Amino acid sequence: MNPLLINLNGWEIPIIVLVILILFGGKKIPEFMKGLGKGINSFKKGLNDLEEDIKADPTENKSSN
Repeated sequence: MNPLLINLNGWEIPIIVLVILILFGGKKIPEFMKGLGKGINSFKKGLNDLEEDIKADPTENKSSN
């Protein structure tokens, strides 16, 4: 695991949040989070679809040979 993430505490987290607010502005952050949420949901859906394909009946032939 990254040692930089483990050592964050106290004042470091609010400073990082403040820097992000200054760089991106208050209006861009909700748009970014919405896009991030959609991406995570899409990734989870893909994983679930893949898991269903793996659990599907292996004798089922999906190709039209």
